[in-house]
Amino acid sequence: MSSIALFYNLFSLEKDVREQLAAVTGYRIVQDRDVIRKTAEIYQLEQEKVERALYGPTSVFNSFTQERENNLSRLKLTLAEMLAENGTIFSGAISLLIPQSVTHILRVGLFDDHKGRIQRAMQEGLIEKKAVKAIKKSDASVCDLVAFLHLNPVNDRSQYDIFIPMGSTSTAEAVQLIVENYRKPAVLESAESMQAVTDMQLAARVELNLLEKGYTNDVRCINSRVTITINKSVHSFEHAAKQLSQAAKNVSGVANVDVVAGKDYHSSIYRDHDFKLPPKVLLVDDEQEFVQTLSERLNTRNYGSYPVFDGEQAVDLLDSETPDVMVLDLKMPGMHGVEVLQKTKEIKPEVEVIILTGHGSEDDRKTCMELGAFAYLQKPVDIVELTAVIDEAYKKVAAMKVANL
Repeated sequence: MSSIALFYNLFSLEKDVREQLAAVTGYRIVQDRDVIRKTAEIYQLEQEKVERALYGPTSVFNSFTQERENNLSRLKLTLAEMLAENGTIFSGAISLLIPQSVTHILRVGLFDDHKGRIQRAMQEGLIEKKAVKAIKKSDASVCDLVAFLHLNPVNDRSQYDIFIPMGSTSTAEAVQLIVENYRKPAVLESAESMQAVTDMQLAARVELNLLEKGYTNDVRCINSRVTITINKSVHSFEHAAKQLSQAAKNVSGVANVDVVAGKDYHSSIYRDHDFKLPPKVLLVDDEQEFVQTLSERLNTRNYGSYPVFDGEQAVDLLDSETPDVMVLDLKMPGMHGVEVLQKTKEIKPEVEVIILTGHGSEDDRKTCMELGAFAYLQKPVDIVELTAVIDEAYKKVAAMKVANL
């Protein structure tokens, strides 16, 4: 028995095909939201964060937190458990996480051109402007995921067993074509294909184990033999290989580990084995040279800092990001620092805000503290003093996170 992986671009009659296909085959439907919800439940995560791993965009702090890599590995583990049960239609972006080596999955792509998709969206009740916006957002999300996973373009026909142009194919014709192929010998369950599912699980578990120690590397698994590719120069390849191999071998089920050097196609990060998740620090200051230098100095001290250069950027960023600590200047063009502080506490009250200014008055200090600032510091500030205050603010944030859990 086989299963079906259905990938599509938005407004390509995907819902009609999926539902009619389920009615004909008797297969259960598993969509992105099902895998996201189950993953969030298993790992006690916010569903929004797991969803973001699949749809993006990648957090500005991701190079420090490695949150997207972690959650994608968790999604793979959840999906692999579902792949062990046949008779399923996997529908959506989750199909991109299934390795090509899992051959008892019939891979189907439903695609249409931009014009046809807009017309179909309008038939479903959207005005043209909103249809264009929805399609653009969906396509950008898919492209972002494909780039992050280093896959071929989603419209590459070689990635699918069946590629269906929905502009010239009816729903009934598409379903009929899939039904004619989903039970062919080439896509039936085999020992090799089920081993590939086991290998997918094992690779994801190794990825998570490495990520916990601060290592982001490409992990592949064939017949329980793990290959780790180092994709960025390190001081000592031998030392890195030893550390990675030891970490991978601690995962139950790993038969052997090979560590190889790869091309620098991915900005991996290699940290020592005592890696701890750094505080996410948002720096807000219109003095670009100062804030970029400060960011670099914090990063070298294992703080995950990201600079923005005005208050509007900071507030906009809070729509998609939740830094632990914000270091905020007061006197900036446009939105004043006091207004940024006020809006931050309204939007994300859990963010601790440290005022760092060279132009503030005693009245400013009182106002900021009354609005909930964690500390009020004057420029110039010693980096040791600043990091000490950031540490104290982060301790408060961490304590609140533990209390909420």
